[in-house]
Amino acid sequence: MKLKQELHQLNNKLNGAKRKLDAAHRRGDQPVIDQFNEEIAALNKRIESVKTTLNRQVNQQGAKVQSLPFHRTLTKAEQADLGKLKKSVRGLVVVHPMTALGREMGLEQVTGFAPKKF
Repeated sequence: MKLKQELHQLNNKLNGAKRKLDAAHRRGDQPVIDQFNEEIAALNKRIESVKTTLNRQVNQQGAKVQSLPFHRTLTKAEQADLGKLKKSVRGLVVVHPMTALGREMGLEQVTGFAPKKF
């Protein structure tokens, strides 16, 4: 979660810098405009770096999960009692289609991945 928090903080700083840049444009303060343009460029560069790192982590996690030999969609009853299912199946990984991992894997339904058939 640390990267997500950093990305959120960087986006907040970028929004603040853009607001200050707009105020500097209204005042016509050229040195301040140049300063905020540099700050915005640096923040954009750092944001892209963090997004790339997050994307790489999701891809690695997706590859690790897809390498598990067995997978199937989970029934509504199994989804309702995931705790019981996870206790009965060692190494079960449940992926929801609305998470970053689920979107990256192209899932349509909640799917369980496990080393053995369940």
